[in-house]
Amino acid sequence: MDGTLVDSRDLHWRSWQEALAAEGVVVSEVEFLATFGQRNDAILRGWLGPDATPARVRRVGEVKEAAYRRLVVERGLSPLPGAADWLQRLDEAGWRQAVASSAPRLNVEVVLHVLGLERRFGALVAAEDVKAGKPAPDVFLTAAARLGVPPGRCVVVEDAEAGIEAARRAGMSSVGVGVRLADLPVASLAELAADAFDGLVRGG
Repeated sequence: MDGTLVDSRDLHWRSWQEALAAEGVVVSEVEFLATFGQRNDAILRGWLGPDATPARVRRVGEVKEAAYRRLVVERGLSPLPGAADWLQRLDEAGWRQAVASSAPRLNVEVVLHVLGLERRFGALVAAEDVKAGKPAPDVFLTAAARLGVPPGRCVVVEDAEAGIEAARRAGMSSVGVGVRLADLPVASLAELAADAFDGLVRGG
């Protein structure tokens, strides 16, 4: 979702700054970008230090996500170039589609609602639904199971190396937006050929 369907990095960055300021913790934007796509518990264990209790990690994460959802509603979001067109094209062609995200479920629901894209997806898998985050394949395997599709017939769209590695471990083909390690790397979904997804499934 983040980085493939919408460009939400600025809103995530602002919400992290807000939540961490209350804790007296400062991280650089470079440190933030290095964690993009990971789950909050993994991110915060690094930022708050080894002595941070699970309760503190959970509390700071909840403050951050509440701030993020507020910003999404206040400022709005727009689909990245090509994203909405591909969702419609794949839907009309009979592809089953899922959101498989490291974000909390409430975040995913808010983003899809603001974009008006809820009906495009037959399944939604969020951080609460799996034990291990990316690069573990759990989130993608769970999405495939909920759609009733074998992993080898799935294509993952990702913008982070951890997500591409998760797709590889799941036995799925991948489109990488700005990620060269993917089976099909592109700068934007708008660049994809009309038969790109079909070709990846045939090749896989």
